[in-house]
Amino acid sequence: MMTKQDLMEKRHNTDQLRQNSSLSPLLAEQLGQSIASSWQRSSSAEIPKNRLAAPLTDLKKTTSSSTLAQALQHCAQDLKHIAEQSSMVLAVGDIGSTIIWAASSPQMQSAAESVHFIEGGQWREELVGTNALALSLKTQQSSCVFSSEHYMSSIHDWVCYAAPIIDPYSKQVLGVIDLSTTWPKHNSLALLAAERCATIIQSALLECQKQRLFIRAFSVPQVLFNGKMLVLTPRQIEILTLLALCPQGLSLDTLHQALYGERKVSMGTLKAEMSQLRDVLGGMLGSRPYRLLAHVEADFLMTEQSLDAGYIDSALKLCTGVFLARTESPFLCAWRDCLESRLSDAIFKANETDVLLKHVAHFPEAIDAVERLIELMPKNHPVHQTLLKYKNL
Repeated sequence: MMTKQDLMEKRHNTDQLRQNSSLSPLLAEQLGQSIASSWQRSSSAEIPKNRLAAPLTDLKKTTSSSTLAQALQHCAQDLKHIAEQSSMVLAVGDIGSTIIWAASSPQMQSAAESVHFIEGGQWREELVGTNALALSLKTQQSSCVFSSEHYMSSIHDWVCYAAPIIDPYSKQVLGVIDLSTTWPKHNSLALLAAERCATIIQSALLECQKQRLFIRAFSVPQVLFNGKMLVLTPRQIEILTLLALCPQGLSLDTLHQALYGERKVSMGTLKAEMSQLRDVLGGMLGSRPYRLLAHVEADFLMTEQSLDAGYIDSALKLCTGVFLARTESPFLCAWRDCLESRLSDAIFKANETDVLLKHVAHFPEAIDAVERLIELMPKNHPVHQTLLKYKNL
């Protein structure tokens, strides 16, 4: 347990580090690599110096995870009780660090409202700089940001503890939970408390999604039903993907056209596929029109939602391979072309070099990402020269 003197010294040392125009490897080690890297990203993000509160957005206009919102309905009272008993403010953010739910103790309510640490507050790093929500999502690990480690001066009196919320079925990161208080109350055990809160939400996810389908269509296509991998043919995965993209349902004729186009495949063949799928899904496949009756999540739907919300980095992280690379479905090919076009537009707005480098690793032919990296990388950086050579091949 750190004494008051220890905490004051820690804050003083952090303040001293902030005075350096550049961080040497030694100073970065003293600060912690994740915080040091975040400071560097924040300083190049052109955040207004007079920004004292996070920008607000109307949650009705965002595409926050319905899965996460559904789980919160089951555990909100437990989380609210934790916030009140710990004299903290507790917030849940989506994959873009926008707060979708918050509860505050009386001691922290005014402070939270003044900096927009409330529902609708946008805490992306490029908007407000270093903070625990964004850092936890960035590293996909638990994070603590203490006092003046925060970029915005208005939260230098805070200490924040965050942990990613991981879907127990798909293992995808759905969002982040944060517990915050004032820095004199810093306690290293609070990071465990944040992780415990993430576990509460993950348990709620298990309770409220008994019939759940998760589709992976990037890289190696896979389908999970209630957490178990299904053994399906490529054609059956295509059918489930089509139905996930058309939740209102499809008639037999429309599904046939979307799946086969002008190929000579009988209606009987498609009916047989649908009958087999209904057996595999335990009846969670409706007919007239054909539609999925289970709760559906998918990596491609999450990517689309991230693009809709302007979460460019999240979209690029999710896109780990070509969408159904071998499909011949005219509908799915057209959807893939549209998604790739949107991703290309987003790439030229991306500012995170590490995310773009990972994207190039997945897609070596992504010249748009290479060109954006050339724009972002300093000309004297070794990678800059390598990218120039790569582009000219």
